[in-house]
Amino acid sequence: MWRILATIGLAAVIGLSFGTNADAARKGHREHSMVPRLKVTSEQIPHNGMIADEQVANVFGCKGGNVSPEIKWTPGPAGTKSYAVSIYDPDAPTGSGFWHWVIFNIPASVTELPKNAGNLKANLAPPGSVQSRTDFGVPGYGGPCPPPGDRPHRYHITVFAVDTDHLDGDANISAAVVGFQLHFHTLAKGVLTGHYGRAKQ
Repeated sequence: MWRILATIGLAAVIGLSFGTNADAARKGHREHSMVPRLKVTSEQIPHNGMIADEQVANVFGCKGGNVSPEIKWTPGPAGTKSYAVSIYDPDAPTGSGFWHWVIFNIPASVTELPKNAGNLKANLAPPGSVQSRTDFGVPGYGGPCPPPGDRPHRYHITVFAVDTDHLDGDANISAAVVGFQLHFHTLAKGVLTGHYGRAKQ
């Protein structure tokens, strides 16, 4: 009899634990989805506008300037200790999109990146920031270069206000791992979307 009662008690504890974790996960999702918004702008890319050749990649048949755009944003809320910026193409035919730029640990006093900050040799990125590996396989900015004939792809430029001044990682960390950390440390974010497509050859 005591074994039956013990089994029932253990099941109740496990069920309670699973329910608590599920409730916490739902609460965390709601909180994450309701983060405040930052306003993100760029002199080179109007919101929902076309991306110019200057920002386009110079690989895979593309012959752009591969210059990262200037990006500005409104200050984050109280508690912001750093910023992160990413450029992501959700329309790339990879099954997982394509990361074109990831830069994080931007000091909280900075609210803009100058044009060409994604060029590691130019040394224009804010001191202390980290530019990590993109889906081109190297750190730094890599511009749009969708397959010829595709409808114009979307390029989401996202700025994150972060509650820590230091995300773990160096130039070799993947965008996915940076994104995993940002999921738990984002206080606010904003998105500017540009478009780019190539004619069928």
